[in-house]
Amino acid sequence: MNIDKYALKASENYVSFEFVSEGRNGKIQKKIIFTLIEELNIWNLGFGDVDNVTGEIDDLVKSDNGDSKKVLATVAQATMIFTKYHPKSLVFAEGSTPIRTRLYRIGISQNFEEISETFLIWGLLDDEWHPFEKNTDYQAFLVKRKNDIFDL
Repeated sequence: MNIDKYALKASENYVSFEFVSEGRNGKIQKKIIFTLIEELNIWNLGFGDVDNVTGEIDDLVKSDNGDSKKVLATVAQATMIFTKYHPKSLVFAEGSTPIRTRLYRIGISQNFEEISETFLIWGLLDDEWHPFEKNTDYQAFLVKRKNDIFDL
């Protein structure tokens, strides 16, 4: 994507990433974690602000730092890196609120042509996975690198 991104600091095994959002509310530490949720190599994409007290991700806080496109582009970049090092993985993403899930859908829709060059994308609708289509209100998303589709 041709959107500015923040510099990422990756863990040794490329399952967690950190970066700093800089905007109208100052510098905010963010973290992205990919967590294995199923034996089928499905990984949950967790993302949010780092709580200064616990060090844990807070995915419900509203940062309102004025850089949401740059933050989402950074999360997308982390997904690209994660799947480069874990190419057979499927990545599951769902917003912590329906509004955030809608923002993910909008981001995918706006960059669909570029994203779909690298990934297959599905949306969850009524407990079934469907190939992603713009303007459909999905409950969650699943992505998989195209180059390993036959290795599922």
